[in-house]
Amino acid sequence: MTHRERLRQQLLQLDDRGYKAYKDIQGTYDFGEFTLIIDYVQGDPFASPSQLRVRVPQSVAGFPAELYRSRSRSIALRDYLTRQFAAACREVSHKRGTGKSGAMGVCSMGQEVLERSSALVSDAEIEVRFVVGLPAQGRRILGRQAAQMLCEDVPQIVDRALKFDRLDGAEIARHVETVEDADWLRDRLEVLGLVAFVADGSILPRRSSVDDRPLSADAVPFESPPSLRVEFDCPNRGKISGMGIPAGITLIVGGGYHGKSTLLRAIELGVYNRIPGDGQEFVVAHPAAVKIRAEDGRHVAGVDISPFINNLPQGRSTTAFSTENASGSTSQAASIMEALEVGAQVLLVDEDTSATNFMIRDRRMQQLIAKDKEPITPFIDRVGQLFAEFGISTILVMGGSGDYFDVADTVIGMDEFRPRDLTEKAKAIAREYATGRTPEGSETFGKLPQRIPLPDSIDPSRGNRAVKWKARDVDEIAFGTAEIDLSAVEQLVDVAQLRAIAEAMVYAKHKYADGRRSLGEILDAVMADLENRGLDAIAPFPQGNLAMFRRFELAAALDRLRTLQVIT
Repeated sequence: MTHRERLRQQLLQLDDRGYKAYKDIQGTYDFGEFTLIIDYVQGDPFASPSQLRVRVPQSVAGFPAELYRSRSRSIALRDYLTRQFAAACREVSHKRGTGKSGAMGVCSMGQEVLERSSALVSDAEIEVRFVVGLPAQGRRILGRQAAQMLCEDVPQIVDRALKFDRLDGAEIARHVETVEDADWLRDRLEVLGLVAFVADGSILPRRSSVDDRPLSADAVPFESPPSLRVEFDCPNRGKISGMGIPAGITLIVGGGYHGKSTLLRAIELGVYNRIPGDGQEFVVAHPAAVKIRAEDGRHVAGVDISPFINNLPQGRSTTAFSTENASGSTSQAASIMEALEVGAQVLLVDEDTSATNFMIRDRRMQQLIAKDKEPITPFIDRVGQLFAEFGISTILVMGGSGDYFDVADTVIGMDEFRPRDLTEKAKAIAREYATGRTPEGSETFGKLPQRIPLPDSIDPSRGNRAVKWKARDVDEIAFGTAEIDLSAVEQLVDVAQLRAIAEAMVYAKHKYADGRRSLGEILDAVMADLENRGLDAIAPFPQGNLAMFRRFELAAALDRLRTLQVIT
């Protein structure tokens, strides 16, 4: 009897038994053209689905090595295969019984091409990880339906999604080459003194705040101003032109609803690659670009915010500032210093999500409130120092304060979603209409200190469970007894990233947080392990619902953990 038939007979014999009897099928089964591995079996039809894998040898799958010869191409091919497998699951699976019975699929996916744990590719084989809701009626096993799912549906899905000769070769090549070209562009930004690039013809507007697909009707294709246009010769698509945003201080200005924040949003998501046809495939940003905003009520642990805020009432320290309920200005100051601590090279700021008193103190307010009564040194007086002393660039959406013309190197005006280079005009206005404000703060920004997390303050335990965490949408992680609110961390795009971040926090606590290593050193070690061994490095067992994150978002989660304590 073949493994496939043995599994079928086993499932038929389990029919009408209690649901926990499904545990008996855990194991490995040779289906001939592929291997089915049942890693984890759910204990209840309403619980998280069972976790399975299929491994298809390349002798059957037949994917040319050229499609995965580099890291960039491999990630793109794995993304493509995950999407194909998900589509095939949707075609063949349907509800069979109670709760999640009959559900079959992989992780949900958006417009971004992320490195995921859902699919692996090598010269030897293709592996895809997926979930199955093993069918039941109430809590009684539906064995015949389970046999249909695992012994008939899974082979059909493998045949449709994981064999090269059953897929569109040209479409696969386009997917892989688009990602490779975007990575190639991003790698060349710093060499050319740029922090972002927006290709001509890009479609920046999205359908809605909850639908990240490109606006299909009446969208204005992006066209660079001639003075900012740069051209590249990509490895696959060849010549491409668009707007290059140079290092330094860049303002994005314009009337309301003309595309200022839309352009900034495209740039902040330009740290990720996008699928072909997205409209933003060739909008790329420096990989260390970090969005900064005010975040009332957030937790702050031992952050030196003194470059921006000092002399707080009651003599509260700002060189090791801690609070359970930050204000808009203290939260924005803390977020900047936290980002700089872990290596941010570009700050992205929108005045609409900033604390006004943190961004600017104009001449009239300076006359009304003396400096010795105002603890805030506004961002306008530090942004130039960040670039001069540390090479840290800033891109600012600014619609309400022309005072920033004095510090800007580049000014981009958005007019009905069309960019114009207004740099010379803004500088002329600045010369003609002097603000008369007095620069505040010290002559230098100062140093960027490092904090040392205390390992016992990173506690994922809950009651008698050693590790307990749960990712909720893209906004929150329940970590032990603490809730980590990440709703203001705008460069998180997928709940699978939150799952991976939660795993990485547990991994970092147990392996690297020793009370001696700084936060930056801990992140260096974790990210090196991920680079060398992939997402499986941080997971306790193979799972397909993790997606790669950046060091900045991992740091943001740790910083917002309300139990976190640090040595400064």
